[in-house]
Amino acid sequence: MDSKYRDLIQQTFDFPQEGFEVVDNELHYYDIPLMDIIKKYGTPLKISYLPKISAQIQKAKKLFNVAMAKADYKGKYTYCYCTKSSHFSFVLDEALKNDIHLETSSAFDIPLIKALHASEKITKSTFIIHNGYKRPMYLKYISELINTGFVNSIPILDNKNELPQLEKLCKKKFKVGLRVATDEEPKFEFYTSRLGIRQADIVDYYNTVIKKSNKCTLKMLHFFINTGIRDSTYYWSELSKCINVYCDLKKVCPSLDSLDIGGGFPIRTSLSFNYDYSYMADEIIQKIKNICEERGVTEPNIFTEFGSFTVGESGAALYSIVDIKKQNDNELWYMIDSSFITTLPDTWGIKQKFILLAINNWDKEYQRVNLGGLTCDSDDYYNAESHLNQVYMPRVSEKQKEPLYLGFFHTGAYQESLGGYGGIQHCLIPAPKHVIIDLNEEGEIITHLFSKEQSFKSMMKTLGY
Repeated sequence: MDSKYRDLIQQTFDFPQEGFEVVDNELHYYDIPLMDIIKKYGTPLKISYLPKISAQIQKAKKLFNVAMAKADYKGKYTYCYCTKSSHFSFVLDEALKNDIHLETSSAFDIPLIKALHASEKITKSTFIIHNGYKRPMYLKYISELINTGFVNSIPILDNKNELPQLEKLCKKKFKVGLRVATDEEPKFEFYTSRLGIRQADIVDYYNTVIKKSNKCTLKMLHFFINTGIRDSTYYWSELSKCINVYCDLKKVCPSLDSLDIGGGFPIRTSLSFNYDYSYMADEIIQKIKNICEERGVTEPNIFTEFGSFTVGESGAALYSIVDIKKQNDNELWYMIDSSFITTLPDTWGIKQKFILLAINNWDKEYQRVNLGGLTCDSDDYYNAESHLNQVYMPRVSEKQKEPLYLGFFHTGAYQESLGGYGGIQHCLIPAPKHVIIDLNEEGEIITHLFSKEQSFKSMMKTLGY
């Protein structure tokens, strides 16, 4: 077998594939020559490719609308974006170009909603689905939206104590949803989710509390699976249980007309990723329709909350190899010019895998390596992608003129918020530059620097020096 890095990737995976191709032994990402970006901005570097956000939204809308048409489904489909996945203004600006709605998870999301409305990026008829456990500030902010005319601001009741507080705060009639406490998958450390109201209590809670309220109307049932939408016995079982709860509730509650199937589509975290999105959308819609028909209930409007699916595949983190260390006969380390704990905390916290590829030197021989970060923390490393315990990178030497560059791809969700964006970083390793990449009306690539590399002065000030 040829031992070039390019041959390794092409023989191991179906390559090139969407978003990735090699031109003159350098990696292009959605037709963007990454070496040009690196030469302009340097590394370490975060990039966000905005057109991918719109592409993902349109993809999901098409999948569900086609599935509904196939099944002659009577309900409507509504796409919501979970702001917690990435709160950045450029993400919301791009997502909102696609006629979408929003989901919030804490009190601190609400000022963001107000800012979007003030800049006329959303209207008071935009659906705002309020999830999460609701402390007094969150309830107060939700009530302010309702009182100022956000007619589709819908708090999803996570527990039975939230409704009395909302009734006191809201001066107008409002809609609510109920979150169903689902069973966790078998390997989880506990059996039932801490979030939501027990399935056995849902109908009784409606009859004894919500039905008697002169302030609120039940609009939605919310169903969330932590593993996301996957073709597993566990997912289909939980979805079926939720649809049956919806049918039970619909028979006593005429105002109920919507089902929120929380938990999103997965994103590609490996070049070997294989997921039939069309099949899953078809099966979900058909299952909901079938159970509703069996139970004699009109099928509900469908809401989805896609966070990582919306923004995950738009992001990448680029590094250069600054040192090569041979620690023993079997372990070779490539040291990156940043920290995984700082820039890709999911790799450290939950052992998340991302697509990892060299950016240059695709014509060089490959070798098995470990990747190390700059901090003194022994956990600051990355050593497993689709391979066993180590990764494969082009062979380089300290004598070559141009360093090896590598990229982690589809990192656009959660990493900045988990890493403490703009705040104190582990071992005070600074947050890297962040570059936004877009296309102009002629389809030409345009870039701009969203944020400079974090300065030591900003961290010193935060620390009180």
